[in-house]
Amino acid sequence: MSERQQRNQLVINEFRSAGGVVGGDFDGVPLLLLTSTGARSGEPRTMPMTYLRDGERLVVFAANGGRPNHPGWYHNLRADPTALVEVGTESYRVTATVTEGAERDRLWAQQLLLTPYFRTFQERAGRRIPVLALTRDAARDA
Repeated sequence: MSERQQRNQLVINEFRSAGGVVGGDFDGVPLLLLTSTGARSGEPRTMPMTYLRDGERLVVFAANGGRPNHPGWYHNLRADPTALVEVGTESYRVTATVTEGAERDRLWAQQLLLTPYFRTFQERAGRRIPVLALTRDAARDA
């Protein structure tokens, strides 16, 4: 397991043991856990990530810390847009949609107001960071 994977696992463990609250660098940051199906492996993959609420939807950003490639979870959701989210103590199924145009720009601008450091992710990435909306799938709730 890489150092990054170990760090993510610690965040996942803290999130689940503390009812969705994580301290340290993530104190006060809205976090969710997203479990998608690996595009190549078919195995469940869980990632902690910051999110933005947009009405009933949760919005996530494929920033990958400003790396030049999209994160694995983005590719997973492109292959299979159904996933499981954990927010606080609640878990439910969602369907992911990549936002486009004015909607994407509005959501990105909102995120920059809350987390200005995302601007540096965009600058370093050298790619347009995808913005995905997660819509609750009430018919498939966990």
